[in-house]
Amino acid sequence: MDFATIIQMLDSTVRLATPLLLACLAGLFSERAGIFDIGLEGKMLIAAFASAAFAVFSGSVWVGLLAGIAASLMLSFIHGMASITFRGNQLISGVALNFLASGLTVLLSQSWFGLGGRTPSLEGAARFSEITLPFADAVRGVPVLGPIYADLISGHTILVYVALALVPASAWLLYSTRFGLRLRAVGENPAAVDTAGVSVVAIRYAAVLICGVLCGLAGAYLASLAAQFGREMTAGRGYIALAALIFAKWRPWYALTACLLFGFLDAVAIRFQNIDLGVFVIPVQFTQALPYILTVVILAGFVGKAIPPRAGGEPYVKER
Repeated sequence: MDFATIIQMLDSTVRLATPLLLACLAGLFSERAGIFDIGLEGKMLIAAFASAAFAVFSGSVWVGLLAGIAASLMLSFIHGMASITFRGNQLISGVALNFLASGLTVLLSQSWFGLGGRTPSLEGAARFSEITLPFADAVRGVPVLGPIYADLISGHTILVYVALALVPASAWLLYSTRFGLRLRAVGENPAAVDTAGVSVVAIRYAAVLICGVLCGLAGAYLASLAAQFGREMTAGRGYIALAALIFAKWRPWYALTACLLFGFLDAVAIRFQNIDLGVFVIPVQFTQALPYILTVVILAGFVGKAIPPRAGGEPYVKER
């Protein structure tokens, strides 16, 4: 494998890891506040549909982005109502949202566009364009560093850079601000937070809505990357993001590493259809299944070792 191929693989890794990273950070905020969210998949899916559909109608990717965020926030609000206000089972609520998004997106896309659950292709201003960083073309010929800057760091859409910037921003918000301290405390001991005069309900709703915004960004990125919405296009990425979150032990920087690992496996599956090891050939079906195999391995091997927030999944009932 030559250096150019390695750069291409890493470039694909970053692109494929971006929606996972956004969804993983979304789940991090929600679960740190004590609200487990199995519905990341559904939020991403409905955001991808809304983003693609409204980008088609308006011809503007920014209108599509806002529509995707709004659709994801709608499901987040429903999840918040079920889990926080009505103190329902958070896992059942999340699964229900996944089913709702799966059926609703196909129904609306078929009703609006009549293309068998797809939207028309996104073109021109309806898609995010790639950003060329300063001096990228000038340094492309420089050995090693030139291709890294020009072909790996430069040339991504704005949501890729936003996702990467959200990692240190999330770490700062969670560990260096009063809001972050309260959010983490709500996930560990909501009664103590309530005793201090801080609204547990308000903090949890804020976390759930932050989760909705980030899932909206993830869905909009998927729609723009594929240049259209397709039925079940999230393909389990919401569940993979949850596995990455557990692997990362609910920490932003570890989440980045975990998502890049999953993105790399996706890139391998796309790049190498059949891997010839000389003695035998690894079939394409195995390489395509690698991200899902790793998800099962992580869930089987790390669930018992990774300690979630102590109040996670438990509705809070204020003592009188």
